[in-house]
Amino acid sequence: METSTEGAPRPDSVLAAAEEPPVPAGPAESAVETAVETAADARTMAEAAAETAAVSDLVTGTTAIAPASLSPSRASDFMQCPLLYRFRVIDRLPEKPSEAATRGTLVHAVLERLFDAPAAERTPPRAKSLIPGQWDRLRETRPEVVELFADDPQGERLARWLGEAEQLVERWFTLEDPSRLEPAERELFVETELESGLRLRGIIDRVDVAPTGEVRIVDYKTGKAPRPEYSEGALFQMKFYALVVWRLKNVIPRRLQLVYLGSGQVLTYDPVLADLERVERKLLALWEAIRLATETGDWRPRPTKLCGWCDHQAHCPEFGGTPPPYPLPVRAVQPPVPGEGG
Repeated sequence: METSTEGAPRPDSVLAAAEEPPVPAGPAESAVETAVETAADARTMAEAAAETAAVSDLVTGTTAIAPASLSPSRASDFMQCPLLYRFRVIDRLPEKPSEAATRGTLVHAVLERLFDAPAAERTPPRAKSLIPGQWDRLRETRPEVVELFADDPQGERLARWLGEAEQLVERWFTLEDPSRLEPAERELFVETELESGLRLRGIIDRVDVAPTGEVRIVDYKTGKAPRPEYSEGALFQMKFYALVVWRLKNVIPRRLQLVYLGSGQVLTYDPVLADLERVERKLLALWEAIRLATETGDWRPRPTKLCGWCDHQAHCPEFGGTPPPYPLPVRAVQPPVPGEGG
């Protein structure tokens, strides 16, 4: 049973200090579609592998783990729903692979491998020819994705799915010319520790460095570009990476670039120092909220329309479920004594 914190500070009240902007008004379907597609892109194979490695750093007892670092996708999880964060990071509940997320992983792998070829050979046919091999590799490294097409004995749905991946790869060539690009890094794992002790980590799809030394961080998205009023949420991941690069190299990236293959659009943003300082303050407040929730066992669900896509409804109180027994030690938080603390 989770320790009651009635009358004590709630983790999400600490999070309020991060100044998370309110969700703008607009068609709910657009907001949900954007959020679902963003989540599908967030967990590429490289990032999932990095987070699995991170888990080995966080042992508390034999099986339970306490958070020790923050990535863009896990930060987004907590902001979306603290209980979802708990299920993924502490309980490590299994999740079924999705066609959208797996297609994103496949496309990312193809675009990464294409740069192994000489510039003149980076063509749409060459890129599409990489898809079968990368799909085979994905099935070997993540056997669970085979379940996606277990009920497709004739292979019709798989063929359609692979065709959709081809279309996304082809569309990339209308947005960027890989024959004129020589990335400094691809699928770059970055990690830094802030003065507070908070460790930030993640995977950057591509880093370009101009002859003048200016840095551009590029991220591929297989979904559609968000409406303008939702662009700030989309840029959070990129500003996170820019903060890490700044703290690691003392260099502020000149440009952040999101390449949306689903809608054929490119979103760019040129950060300044104030942006990165603001993101750092937000992450510190977020981490304080995560720390408090970890210590007290108080992980509140935050119902939204995204709940319909969640794999954990059977464990969620909002759907009549019961979370697994909390596996970490908890401390009781005493309510403030009247007349103390101002």
